[in-house]
Amino acid sequence: MYSISKKITIGQQALIAKNFFSNDEIIPAAVTTFTCCQCGNANTITIKPYESGFPIFQIYNEDKVLSKTELFENKIVTKTSERMIHFGELTVADLPTLYFGTQCESCHSKYICVFSYGEKQPGLTLLNISGVWKYEDSE
Repeated sequence: MYSISKKITIGQQALIAKNFFSNDEIIPAAVTTFTCCQCGNANTITIKPYESGFPIFQIYNEDKVLSKTELFENKIVTKTSERMIHFGELTVADLPTLYFGTQCESCHSKYICVFSYGEKQPGLTLLNISGVWKYEDSE
């Protein structure tokens, strides 16, 4: 799990076994797999609340890694509703949104995973994985 700081080009979206977790499913971590678009290997990802990921703002701030347009076109994030704008301009399901880079354990293809985590309403905590996308370095 790593942050991405250089320009990238988004490729194919990987198939995820499970992308929605709630309450006790998140403790101590949400665990799922994604299938590599390159070699078909099943790769495990583990997301630990308050430990995993980096703010999505780092990706689109000054278009350093990806532009907002690229994020929208690939359906990675949506525009945050006015009542939840304190979470940032772009989110997944109007919750705090994070990302991390990972790679296929077999062929080492690079992937970006984007997810949101937070309390949707009192007593309902959600972790929603927007998706896992293969990417290539642009620079």
